[in-house]
Amino acid sequence: MLRPDRSRDSALPNPESPIPNPPTSATLRVALVAGEASGDLLGAGLIERLRARHPDIECVGVGGDAMRAAGMTTWHDASELAVMGLSEVLRHLPRLLRLRRELRTRLLAWRPDVFVGIDAPDFNLGLERALKRHGIRTVHYVSPSIWAWRQGRAAKIGRSADRVLCLFPTEPPIYAAHGVDARFVGHPLAEMLALEPDRTAARHTLALDASAPVLAVLPGSRLGEIARLGEVFLEAAARVAAELPGLRVVVPAANAGCRAAIDALLAQPRFAALDVRVLDGQARAAMVAADVVLLASGTATLEALLAKRPMVVGYRIAPSTAFVVRLLKLMKVDRYSLPNMLAGRAIVPELIQEDCTPDNLATAVLRWFRDPAAAAALQPVYRDLHLQLRQGASATAAEAVAQLAPPALPAPQAAPR
Repeated sequence: MLRPDRSRDSALPNPESPIPNPPTSATLRVALVAGEASGDLLGAGLIERLRARHPDIECVGVGGDAMRAAGMTTWHDASELAVMGLSEVLRHLPRLLRLRRELRTRLLAWRPDVFVGIDAPDFNLGLERALKRHGIRTVHYVSPSIWAWRQGRAAKIGRSADRVLCLFPTEPPIYAAHGVDARFVGHPLAEMLALEPDRTAARHTLALDASAPVLAVLPGSRLGEIARLGEVFLEAAARVAAELPGLRVVVPAANAGCRAAIDALLAQPRFAALDVRVLDGQARAAMVAADVVLLASGTATLEALLAKRPMVVGYRIAPSTAFVVRLLKLMKVDRYSLPNMLAGRAIVPELIQEDCTPDNLATAVLRWFRDPAAAAALQPVYRDLHLQLRQGASATAAEAVAQLAPPALPAPQAAPR
């Protein structure tokens, strides 16, 4: 079957009008770029659902183990994009710009039907904009946090992406106000986690006593986060342990590097009395098993919500980044964590930057332990939010991506004899 000449195909579909599904027999070519572990999982789910629609699909780009297992040919590993914070990005900027230029050249030569940038907006939106100018349909999967930063950025995102796939229901109306085609697809984690988590099973898996008070501590999945939050979180845990006899502390480490950093912190004499166990991964089991979770702001707070656990959210960014954010008044909200954003009110404590101290964190954690009624009152709120996010995300996202692919031209008929 012939493929259309996309060098002349620069007309983009009107988001207001229906776009027909491509024929299921056509070979679909999709390029994807994911920048970290969460994006790798999203990309893998998307590829699997696209492959169910188009068994002969070709996928290339940037991804991790999950996307490779789903059948994508990775030109670069997702870890090459996993950079966070102003100071960190500045250090890696020349390398990232070279990588983006190389990808743009390779993608324009490969001519995908659709390009999907998964999260990593600082990297992907510029790449999407360049590809869109050359007639390639573009999708941005995972809206940047425009609800927290600059809602006017929605129009700029629309200049890069033909379609934005949103994980949260509060986001499409913001894009609609700027004439951008955005679809709420739901969150894959809401499908993966049970509505009624089995805490007994989780404790059995982790060999934790069924009746012991348990605190899960998650200072982040990046070394920079552990450097800024690890010591503060462990000091808070030590203060909680001093007030709560028999407390067990579990600290999931995202990878070997994170484990080494956490072990180095725990080697300090001041933590010798803390009953703590470092886990290799198993963050989700640790959350379900815990009575309370102390964690860094980010996707992990959504997992804690879906695990139905009371939590305390803390975060610190690099001082230079915090200075710029405050100077330019970039933050537009007073709620930072996903549970509070989704609920539209403060349902869990947030302690950010200067407020993120061991004493403040410990006080907030102890409130949950000492007030079971408050913890129980969270459960119906968490359940309602969980149900809102259950939309068959990967299948819905695959439908939205496949709709944008230009239809293949029919095969030429043989000339009559």
